[in-house]
Amino acid sequence: MVNRKVTIKNPTGLHLRPAGILCKKAMEYKAQVTFTFENTTANAKSVLSVLGACVKSGDEIELFCDGEDEEEALRGMVEAIEGGLGE
Repeated sequence: MVNRKVTIKNPTGLHLRPAGILCKKAMEYKAQVTFTFENTTANAKSVLSVLGACVKSGDEIELFCDGEDEEEALRGMVEAIEGGLGE
């Protein structure tokens, strides 16, 4: 398992469109991809789980990737988030 903290940069946080982009990216990997925010653990491959975490702009989440392509998954997820998730 690998993990890394990353800050949400897009101005509206993880609302529906960026949450969908995050999930689509997470589904590209075989590894389990989750993140924690405050007292919530969210499955990054589930839009409802991501939306339920209520992550806003400037919030820091901690990504966790566990599986055969975990290093690649973590790198890809961090790049997507730092790139603003399409916004």
